[in-house]
Amino acid sequence: MCLVCRNRDKMQKMKNLGSVGSSGRLSTEEHEDEEVSKLAISSFQAKEEEIERKKMEVKERVELQLGRAEEETRRLSHIWEELEVMEDPLRKEVAMVRKKIDLAIKDLKPLGQNYQKKEKEYKEALEAFNEKNKEKAHLVASLIELLTESERLRMKKLGDLCNTVESLSLKQ
Repeated sequence: MCLVCRNRDKMQKMKNLGSVGSSGRLSTEEHEDEEVSKLAISSFQAKEEEIERKKMEVKERVELQLGRAEEETRRLSHIWEELEVMEDPLRKEVAMVRKKIDLAIKDLKPLGQNYQKKEKEYKEALEAFNEKNKEKAHLVASLIELLTESERLRMKKLGDLCNTVESLSLKQ
């Protein structure tokens, strides 16, 4: 119940209870009180009507702003859809290229590891080859030296034998 209605009901009850005198007529004082009450009630009603009017104005402004906001939302949604349509072909191509890059990276990783492993094995094999080659060269050099020394000794023995044979043939 509104404030004005409650005040009006209270005033009506007060009038009914104490305003009737012995003759059944209202006294002047009571008449003035009644007038003040009527003025107060009409003042309250005017204020209530003013509040209602302002409330309606605010409600209309809010509804107008909500309508504008909804319209802006629709326009933004439409613009967003148009942007997505414009980006869509590029987005698909970019995604496809990115997938291919990811696959290439995925394929390269084990190949790179395999390459490093093989390169390490190659270096180890090359190092072992070079070491064995040096060892072979040293052994060949030693062999040549030994053969040379052996041949020299054989030549010396042969020379000694020749000398011995000649000396025996001369004695005979």
